[in-house]
Amino acid sequence: MNSPTRRTVLRGGALAAGGIAAGVLGATGPAFAAAPQADPDAADSRRFPFLEGAFAPQREEVTAFDLPVTGRLPRALDGRYLRNGPNVLGLEDPRAHHWMIGAGMVHGVRLRDGRAEWYRSRWVRSADVAARLGEPYRGPQPPPVDDFAANTHVIGYRGRILACQEGGPLPYALDGDLNTVGLCDFDRTLDGSFAAHTKFDPHTGELHAVTYAIDWDHVRHIVLDRAGHVARTTRVPVADSPMMHDFGLTEKYVVLFDNPITFDAEAAAAGALVPYVWNPRHPARVGLLPRAGGPAAWFDIPPFYFSHTLNAYDDGAGRVVVDFTRMPAPFEPAGRGLGGPAAAGPPSLHRWTIDPVRGVVRTERVDDRPQEFPRINEAYLGRRHRYGYTAASVELYRAYGPAVSESGIRAGNGLVKHDLVRGTTAVHRLPRGADASEPVFVPAERGGSAGRAEDDGYILAYVNNPERYATDLVVLSAQDFTGKPVARVHLPVRVPLGFHGSWVPTD
Repeated sequence: MNSPTRRTVLRGGALAAGGIAAGVLGATGPAFAAAPQADPDAADSRRFPFLEGAFAPQREEVTAFDLPVTGRLPRALDGRYLRNGPNVLGLEDPRAHHWMIGAGMVHGVRLRDGRAEWYRSRWVRSADVAARLGEPYRGPQPPPVDDFAANTHVIGYRGRILACQEGGPLPYALDGDLNTVGLCDFDRTLDGSFAAHTKFDPHTGELHAVTYAIDWDHVRHIVLDRAGHVARTTRVPVADSPMMHDFGLTEKYVVLFDNPITFDAEAAAAGALVPYVWNPRHPARVGLLPRAGGPAAWFDIPPFYFSHTLNAYDDGAGRVVVDFTRMPAPFEPAGRGLGGPAAAGPPSLHRWTIDPVRGVVRTERVDDRPQEFPRINEAYLGRRHRYGYTAASVELYRAYGPAVSESGIRAGNGLVKHDLVRGTTAVHRLPRGADASEPVFVPAERGGSAGRAEDDGYILAYVNNPERYATDLVVLSAQDFTGKPVARVHLPVRVPLGFHGSWVPTD
């Protein structure tokens, strides 16, 4: 983690990704003024879309109790709905911003006994964030290159709440009120990088992660056991230090996605905020790593950007099925100077059927409407699933660029339910300006899914309310997906569009 090579290349842009230097960000606290809400149908003339409109960061942490509710919250919802995302802490020069490196802020709503007890937003207290908030840092001071306020995901695991990041930094543990407890290395069993996306196998009790770092000539498959310790690490050789954001997990395999997005040392040395580039010389491929042990088998695929896994499973006939969202080539992580990544086209839902015996990967488009952030009922993770859920957000597509925004604007805002057996979709349509974040499935009852329908539960998502210029936590019946929401929890502020989240039930 602290090799001379890494220290050298991170002196420029990647050091900024660990918390932009105080000389660029306001050292005395939040200084960014949110822009007024833009007309969603107007031409995109904004200069920095990832700092404006639906992406404009919160300027301060907020706590609110006894939130108003329209409708009726199911009493089965006893826990915390959490979502992480970048929320820059003070910004004097927007040219120093990139969406992927904003300090992580976790937004949470506590539900219990049919009530919304509280909403909280809290920055993840890396050493850099704590210093800029004028607070002491809890724990030993990490090296600057490893100090990052994890901004990509937040999960519940073995009684912990973890804010997660990929590419080097350790996760941060949070308490039940979203205050930062400190770095988590799983009782000193994690050596090196962690991941933004993890997969919890409900049948084995294991937590899986695929991790990478810029100075590794491999990626690592990590397995945490029921005690919450790293029990097994497998190194898989790869070339060019690729960005491996997500992966798939089946009963037999770890599914690896080797994207043609690779680390660029020259860009890092020149001060690039995100020193990863689209690399047409790096072959795109998918790999099957046996969970029982042995080398990965790799299969070439056409180049595109693999975004997120819906789910993966073994089909019983020796093949592996993977449902996922993808963007067409090229995908530019560093973007075009607008403070975020850029894409050549909108994300859509696809399926691979991988035949390891014949060495064939068959690709089919499941649904061509623009959509992202796929999720399932996680009791089915790694097993054959029927339903999947995604979000369609006009502002997200608009920010990625004209090639993406045109089709995204036509599709409009909404939440999408896929029946992958019947090949049908149901869309819960949302009005102009009502951009939705990632949908999360919550089962109707605790204690597993035995004897219950796969979609017997609720979909929870933060949705912007353009009439209030604030956000609602929308609760849908997964079985009455296009119907009126079961409940809307009215938050006092707007939650910026961000990344990933989880439902953390009460222990």
